[in-house]
Amino acid sequence: MNIVGLGVDLAEIDRVRYLYRKYGERFKDRCFTDHEWTYAHRYPDPSARLAARFAGKEAVMKSLGAGWRRIHWKDVEITGGGAPRVNLSGTALRRAEMIGVTRVLVTITHTDDSALVFTMSLSD
Repeated sequence: MNIVGLGVDLAEIDRVRYLYRKYGERFKDRCFTDHEWTYAHRYPDPSARLAARFAGKEAVMKSLGAGWRRIHWKDVEITGGGAPRVNLSGTALRRAEMIGVTRVLVTITHTDDSALVFTMSLSD
């Protein structure tokens, strides 16, 4: 396997909490898959899990050499419950195929204030 790209992003949980409270369903519809939303809402305050997914999407986009203007937010899914995984679809999947990416690895960590995500895009 070869490393095609690396990505890292840090999301402030309070900022995501603010966006969640202010925009609710609009925030969900623009940024999160149903799986991500349902997973985050298994917790009394979903903000930390939403922040991790948001940062994860940014990190994946960086590891694919593109940003949110070229890859739709919902085309990158960060799974929850156990070791996180990345699922690509639509614009993200097309970008990955174009640059030869066959797998994206992800790791997530939280503090009380922030969620940090690191990703690595790989080719065979």
